[in-house]
Amino acid sequence: MDPTRAPDFKPPTPNEQPHPPNDPESTIPKSKPIVPYVLADYNASIDAPFQRKSKRISPHPSMVNQLPDNTNIKNNGRKFRSNRIPLNMDDFQPLSNEISSAEEEDENEEDEINEIVEDSSKVETLTDNESDYEKSTTSYNFGVLKNQIADLEEVPHGIVRQAQDIESYEFPSHRLSKKLNNPNKLPLVIVACGSFSPITYLHLRMFEMALDAINEQTRFEVIGGYYSPVSDNYKKAGLAPSKHRVRMCELACERTSSWLMVDAWESLQPAYTRTAKVLDHFNHEINVKRGGISKITGEKIGVKIMLLAGGDLIESMGEPNVWADADLHHILGNYGCLILERTGSDVRSFLLSHDIMYEHRRNVLVIKQLIYNDISSTKVRLFLRRGMSVQYLLPNSVIRYIAEHGLYVNQTEPVKQVMGNKD
Repeated sequence: MDPTRAPDFKPPTPNEQPHPPNDPESTIPKSKPIVPYVLADYNASIDAPFQRKSKRISPHPSMVNQLPDNTNIKNNGRKFRSNRIPLNMDDFQPLSNEISSAEEEDENEEDEINEIVEDSSKVETLTDNESDYEKSTTSYNFGVLKNQIADLEEVPHGIVRQAQDIESYEFPSHRLSKKLNNPNKLPLVIVACGSFSPITYLHLRMFEMALDAINEQTRFEVIGGYYSPVSDNYKKAGLAPSKHRVRMCELACERTSSWLMVDAWESLQPAYTRTAKVLDHFNHEINVKRGGISKITGEKIGVKIMLLAGGDLIESMGEPNVWADADLHHILGNYGCLILERTGSDVRSFLLSHDIMYEHRRNVLVIKQLIYNDISSTKVRLFLRRGMSVQYLLPNSVIRYIAEHGLYVNQTEPVKQVMGNKD
């Protein structure tokens, strides 16, 4: 979150230590960087030619001088060149011993066709008998019954609603994996801090995009994801009361996701909480109090905590006298950051130019949007004030909640914030 919106914000001075201080590094697991190292990082020679040992059959010496360069010679079905290039494709072995021949593939296709024909004959036999047909369809419900529509206040099975006061607060862990599924991967928890006023489909999609990028590009396994709405002490126009924003986040993800949760700890704090301290809170709950996560062998290992943020928030880290250097080193060095690119932001160039972010670049993963989504909460609030439709911009349960509580209708926001904000 933008530190300048804190009520007691003061521009940080060089080498200033934040208050309250960040948690010591000894309490944070020493995890590997999110971006794997490559051979070039170890100054290894990766451009040397690949040396391959093989038995070479040469032509008769009397014929060598009579052959021009690069002449192909067939010997026992193999091709040779006078200037032979390593890794001849003819020398490669099949990728798998289970590769079937063309005849086997044809036989498999015939078997599949026969199975389909047999299954279709069974279907015809069933439909010929009316009583059997009725029995086969009574176990299926086509459509949604009225009593199946979930009410806003109905708590789904296994869901823990967040408290509205710090005394009743409990850390949500009902969707946090208790054990790693892949023994070759490392555990990771994703945390998104923000106002979420209101939460939109982009806020939901950014977790799924991060999940895809982590699965494809890293050695980590995501074991849980959290929304952490900011407290009411965050000075920003259009900010609904924290209890409503937490509730809307719960409505958005509790019936649509199997791994996303909402943590109200930050929203219940009596003062604005720096992002570095929010990440310390998650580390304390997951690694200090719970001891991390169990591997398949039963051994406990520490969980890596990473911040999920948009490109606009990351660019604010480069503005002078906004973020304390100690906080940036703590967030990027001890935890890490997943950055979602947004339209008009050049995150990669910013990483190259920012000294602290470049220092911790191995702990920063840039996520490119393959389908660009620029839904913003600011524009949603504007549509609501103008009486315009917000259908398909945010979940229906959130739209119903906004209507029932009359949120955002009688508010005003500065034109500059409406035109330029991307929250």
